[in-house]
Order: sequence, then C-alpha cells, then structure tokens
Amino acid sequence: SYLKDIINMKKFIKWVTSGWMLFLFFIGFFLFWEYSIPLFEIPRYILPSPSEIVSKGSADLDKLIYYTGVTALETVLGYFIAIVLGLGFGIAISFSSILRRTLYPFFVSIEMTPKIAFAPLFISWFGFGLMPKVIIVVLVCFFPIVLNAILAFNSLSNELTLFYKSTGANTLKTFFKIRLPAALPQCFVGFKYAAINATVGAVIAEFIGSDKGLGFYISIVTGNMRPDLAFAGIFFLTCLGLSVFGFVTMMEKILIPWHISMKRMNN
Repeated sequence: SYLKDIINMKKFIKWVTSGWMLFLFFIGFFLFWEYSIPLFEIPRYILPSPSEIVSKGSADLDKLIYYTGVTALETVLGYFIAIVLGLGFGIAISFSSILRRTLYPFFVSIEMTPKIAFAPLFISWFGFGLMPKVIIVVLVCFFPIVLNAILAFNSLSNELTLFYKSTGANTLKTFFKIRLPAALPQCFVGFKYAAINATVGAVIAEFIGSDKGLGFYISIVTGNMRPDLAFAGIFFLTCLGLSVFGFVTMMEKILIPWHISMKRMNN
C-alpha cells in the first residue's frame, strides 16, 4: 500500500509538472504575441493583439456562441453518422470476400479524391441548410474510419479465433469477446483522425455556402477587414475541435484501458 501511494504521488507530480509546462508555454506565447505587435510595428489590420481579440470578441460573444452551436451541431451529427456507417461497412467488408473485392477498392479510390470538391454540388442540390454540411462532414470522417475498421477486423490472428471457437463459443460471442475488443485500438486511430477533420469539413462547407456557422462568420468578418473578430471565431472553432477530440480520447481511455498505448500514457 505504501509503495502504491508513492507511485500515485509520482504520477500526480508528473501530471502537475507537465500541466504547468504547457500553461507556461501558452503564457509565454501570448505575451510574445501581445508585445511583438508594437515592437515590430505590425499593423493591427494584419495581426491584432490577443488583448484586442478578447476585447472585440467579447463584444460579439452572443453571435459567436450561437454560430459555434450551429457548427457544433453539423460536426457532431456528421461525425457520429460517419462512425455508425464506417464501423458497419468496415465489419461487413472484413467478413465478406465479395465486398473486399468490390467496395474496398472503391472506398480507397474515393479516399484519394478531395471530398471538399463535392461541397458545391451538395449545396446546389440541398440548399444552404444543415444537410449539405452534415454530408460533407460524413464524407470527410467516413473514409478514415472505414479503412481503419477494415484493417482492425482483419488483423486478428486466425489461431486465436479458432481457439476461442474450440471452447464452444458461437460466432456472435466470438465477435464481442475477441474480435471487437482486439479491433478497438485500431478503430480509435480512425476515430481520432476523423475527429481532427470533422470541424474542418463543417467550416469549409460553410465557407462555400452558408448563412450561419463559424465558417460563415469568419468569412464575413474577414471580408469586412476585421481580423480581430476572425481570430475570435478561430478560437471558438479550435475549442470546438479540441472538445470533439477530447471526447474521443476520453472514450478510448474508458473502453480500452487495458491497451499498451493507454498504459504508457498513464505512466
């Protein structure tokens, strides 16, 4: 018990130290940014100071919060639809030789195509509402998820599956007890990659055609030569992206705490 308390104390000290290092880094970064503007005589219409961004952004806070909610809805809807579709197709392709010869090469080919190129088409077909943005987010997130899911479910050794079946377990039980847990670490690689791109897809779709959302807001204020408000919008967008990624990371720690990557992160 005494040894365990010492180990826990070391982990706590390490966590506090790393947290302070990150905090000090950002403090230094923003201080350098703040004082480099007058020092190098950078025009404020090119690069505003952090204090000016906070001051002007707080005056437009209601609009920023509303537009963040719009972009968050597009991002979260598209992301979770992509997870459902990606896992479904990934499992189906992994267990079907016909789908591996047909859908898998098709998905790889589509992954090579910039999905943002489809945005003007979706907007012309479905208008400026929620649907075209969600479709773009689904497209951006779907392919990393499905390709990693295919890799994950095909990576399990046949010997382990045969051993588990020899105990009398049926196919369904083998899937949930062996295949799914073994596949989750690789699946989370796809989930994380998709989480990084989810807000990117939503914002670019808003840039191309929208009447609300953070992408629309940033586009409008940039056109009005208001980089202070544009940076405020970018800050809210960054917080949204970090929230999505943080949620996925939290679920990874909950669902696969036994994986070696999680153990190394906790050490």
